[in-house]
Amino acid sequence: MNIIVTGGCGFVGTALFLFLKKKKFKVISVDNLSKVYSKKNEYILKKNKIRNFRFNIGKFRSLENLKFKSDIIVDCSADPAVENSRLNQQKVFESNLVSTFNILKKNILDNSSLIFLSTSRVYPISESYKKYITLKRKKLTKVFNEKTNINGIRTFYGYTKFASEMMIEEFSYSHNIKYIINRCGLISGIGQYGKVDQGLISLWLWRHINKIKLNYIGFSGSGKQLRDVLDIEDLCNLIFLQIKKLNKINNETFCVGGGKNNTTNLLNLSSVCSKITGNKLRIGKIKKTSNYDIPFFVTSNKKVMSKYNWKPKKKLKEILTEMYSWMIKENKKIKRFF
Repeated sequence: MNIIVTGGCGFVGTALFLFLKKKKFKVISVDNLSKVYSKKNEYILKKNKIRNFRFNIGKFRSLENLKFKSDIIVDCSADPAVENSRLNQQKVFESNLVSTFNILKKNILDNSSLIFLSTSRVYPISESYKKYITLKRKKLTKVFNEKTNINGIRTFYGYTKFASEMMIEEFSYSHNIKYIINRCGLISGIGQYGKVDQGLISLWLWRHINKIKLNYIGFSGSGKQLRDVLDIEDLCNLIFLQIKKLNKINNETFCVGGGKNNTTNLLNLSSVCSKITGNKLRIGKIKKTSNYDIPFFVTSNKKVMSKYNWKPKKKLKEILTEMYSWMIKENKKIKRFF
């Protein structure tokens, strides 16, 4: 089976390549190496005899000349930084929405299928606040699932991913493309170079290791924003199952995350990082909240579990412990990326 992974030199793409190579698939990467760590990941792929084609899939007709004929395209490409989508809408539009159009054109040319990594930010900001207010009154019951209200303002980043979902459905209807859409929340694990808005867990751990200042930002600096965390290996296992069963299970949208059993707020994250590293930081408070930020996101995996008999295995402490060992070992190599 021939598989193209777009965004193949990103965190998810690189991990997925190494996973699929062990499963004996023929895989290639498409990545324009725009992120600072992409060249390091391209080197990792080369060492494993995986080729990256360097071009920008956000440019029209970019994929049509790629001679490699795919059976499945796994789309991991995106500009995932929520705040960037406010500042550079043209770039995010091309990276996230135009790229989906070009990938779908390649699907048509190859008569292939698509697994699309979407995001939890397709849900409206108001829905997050609504569920967070409910959480203060009772136990964690109001999680996000495939039937959660989707109408409302969701950030420009969320808009481009939601528009991509709708475009995939349209192309599937008109060109009979089989697809899977995975709405992923917070993903972390070995190989992630952290940033506040897209690699929160790894950044928090790295700064604890190196005793670098952190701040609780927004929501009065309380540190009570709640998220669930999914390990990258658990995600790779799911995508492998989806590839194997794509002929039987297709044209479906799934919420995919760590779930209710693997949630954390920033206060708890700081505590776990302190225990693992032995370093306790004095964490500052920035009270002002960005109108793009949300206080709450926790995934219901009920549908995806029922379809694939899959569930996340790794809990937060195990994820952080594995990342800690990796960071200590690779300290000098990865220091410039954080």
